[in-house]
Amino acid sequence: MYSQNDLDDAVAAGAISAQSAAALRNFIEVQRSAPAVDEEQFRLITGFNDIFVSIAAVILLVAVGWIGQWIGQSAGLAVDGDGPTFVAPLFVAATSWCLALFFTAKRRMALPSILLLLAFVGAVFASVGLLGALFVGEPPRDQEALYAGVIGAVSGAVAAVAAWLHWKRFRVPITVAAGAAAVSAIVIGLMIAVLGDPEQYRDPILGVVLVLGIGVFLFAMRWDSSDQARLTRRSDVAFWLHLLAAPMIVHPIFTLLGLNDGHATVGEGFVVVVLYILMGLAALAIDRRALLVSALAYVLFALNELFKQFGAIELNVALTALVIGSALLLLSAFWHQAREAVVRPLPDGLKAKLPLLEPAKTATQPAA
Repeated sequence: MYSQNDLDDAVAAGAISAQSAAALRNFIEVQRSAPAVDEEQFRLITGFNDIFVSIAAVILLVAVGWIGQWIGQSAGLAVDGDGPTFVAPLFVAATSWCLALFFTAKRRMALPSILLLLAFVGAVFASVGLLGALFVGEPPRDQEALYAGVIGAVSGAVAAVAAWLHWKRFRVPITVAAGAAAVSAIVIGLMIAVLGDPEQYRDPILGVVLVLGIGVFLFAMRWDSSDQARLTRRSDVAFWLHLLAAPMIVHPIFTLLGLNDGHATVGEGFVVVVLYILMGLAALAIDRRALLVSALAYVLFALNELFKQFGAIELNVALTALVIGSALLLLSAFWHQAREAVVRPLPDGLKAKLPLLEPAKTATQPAA
């Protein structure tokens, strides 16, 4: 299986002509009876070898982390004497980078590259956090949130730098989203340090998460608008940013509206459904399904409660699954037609920033 990026790389290397790449894209579009711009393609696996290498890499990273934990505890570098140590994630980060030099830089394997990137950035974050916890020791009880917030912010800053370095070296599309998550951790950490107990100040923190989610969404749209035909790596970067932004937007909205407390009234259930429809319209406009997936759990719960309110106790789960499953399958089957109905009435200035309704006529957009 070959991705759009593979075709672009082949054109850039002179392996095939731009006209041949265009013909292949057009053939696939006809076979699938759907424009490529609506397929929301991203490369996850190129073959079973990706899965094989990913499993082996996970086993190796677990082993390296285990050895690092033993070394750290033996050297007295563990938190609270016998707790976690920064040596373990430090070993994992170093190993992930070394593996990426071969499986990402040379072999260009998709799934292993994603796993190694996540392991690298996550391990850097954990290593700095555990090092900070070891250095601080037991903070005063009334300043626990301050210390935790500062350590979290510093960890996020170092992880963001690590993500930037990884991007400069390997250009894995998910790296930008990992960096955005690290930057968000900086803001949340500083906010906790200033406010205090995150449980007590839950709503303000959720409000900031919502603002950060909107910021990540706008950043994703910037990448999307630079590749409206979705032929280059920029579209993959936007995909992962949308996948990050969606829960950062959806969860705070539903929680702040009181729809996440385990009980939903009829009115709240209808609010959830209306919000989901609005998110569906937004997803159609930007041609991204992440918003629909992120909000799915909330709408399933709300519909389940609605069916309970109307007396369908025994069949409420089945009816909920029937309604949502049927609606999503219909939307998937007629995604392009529904998107046309949503996008065509929009102002030309806005449409110029959205993904194309029809496939691009030229195929020579350079990979980036």
